[in-house]
Amino acid sequence: MKQSEIISLSTAELQEKLGETKKSYTDLKMAHAISPLENPIQLKHLRRSVARMATELSKRDDQ
Repeated sequence: MKQSEIISLSTAELQEKLGETKKSYTDLKMAHAISPLENPIQLKHLRRSVARMATELSKRDDQ
C-alpha cells in the first residue's frame, strides 16, 4: 500500500487495515515456512506496509 493511500484513510480504517495486513503477513510467512512461495518478495512488501501503517498511526497519536 502506498503512503498516499495510507494517509487518506481514517484512523479506524487504518487500524482495521493494519490488522488485516498483519494477519496476511503471518499467514504468508507460515506458508513460506512449510513450502517456498512462488514470489517471496511478497513478504517484504507486506512487512513494509505494516511498518508504514504503524508509523502513520503513531504519528496520529502524537498529534
